[in-house]
Amino acid sequence: MTAPVGFTLVQLRYFLVAAERGSMTEAAAELHIAQSAVSAAVHNLERDLQVQLFIRRRGRGLTLTPAGERLQQQARDLLARAREVEREARGDGETLSGPVAVGCFVTLAPSYLPPLFSECSRRCPGIEIEVVEAETDQLVHALAAGRIDFALTYGLGLSAEPELRSETIALAPAYVIVAADHPLAGQDSVELAELSAEPLVLLDLPHSRDYFRSLVAATGTAPDIRYRTQSYETVRSLVARGLGYSVLNQRPATSQTYGGGEVVELQLRDGGPPLEVKIASVDGMTQTARARAVMDLLREIAARSTEA
Repeated sequence: MTAPVGFTLVQLRYFLVAAERGSMTEAAAELHIAQSAVSAAVHNLERDLQVQLFIRRRGRGLTLTPAGERLQQQARDLLARAREVEREARGDGETLSGPVAVGCFVTLAPSYLPPLFSECSRRCPGIEIEVVEAETDQLVHALAAGRIDFALTYGLGLSAEPELRSETIALAPAYVIVAADHPLAGQDSVELAELSAEPLVLLDLPHSRDYFRSLVAATGTAPDIRYRTQSYETVRSLVARGLGYSVLNQRPATSQTYGGGEVVELQLRDGGPPLEVKIASVDGMTQTARARAVMDLLREIAARSTEA
């Protein structure tokens, strides 16, 4: 026989709300129960597990202990799995429904999110996709905090995160953009050394900026960074104005920019290995069926973009 478990799902739920709110009083208000019920549930959970989950300071709320932080993620996973078991037991496990929190690197969002929403609404209408658009470090923090189920991002910066697991779903080679009237615009490809005397418009995002600078530095020249911006489309608009060239990875479907100008894409003969587009998640975390379904849709979208 299976050994009994010393805590309940209700205790875990009350603990999670208290951890998220940082207060027994606020947790009770959100749960619409008495504060004493929340306090008792957390106290009994600590007693049953024989660990202290919170540091309690009068007037300063609740702070998770290291044991509490570990339990927080495990409790989220367990409650998510319990909800799946409940649906399957009711016979409606075939129909996926509920929220899936997806993190997406800002420059990947325009290419991946529209087809993702379209495919999901057609094939899994019960799933509600919630998106956090950010750069890599912010996505890593969101994963660690349990705010997102998984992230779609480049591989830059992920190798230093041993608590994450990742899967490559697409490759994104570096390429150059120049203005439509640039002397090199009529070529199919270019070497960065041919542009060394011209100003570089830098996509100034963490990890990305170092990657782009390293590509230019590998040619033996120092990049002349004249303009910096964290906006992918602003980079394109500045280049279309003839203010410099830029190096990018994600390819839009049009050469037109928001500012009305036009850029030309040139393949890089000395661009090095392509960036990897990855699905990243917390190592050891069991994904819900609906999260797995959304991951599968992203894999399909990536495969179609590679074939196109």
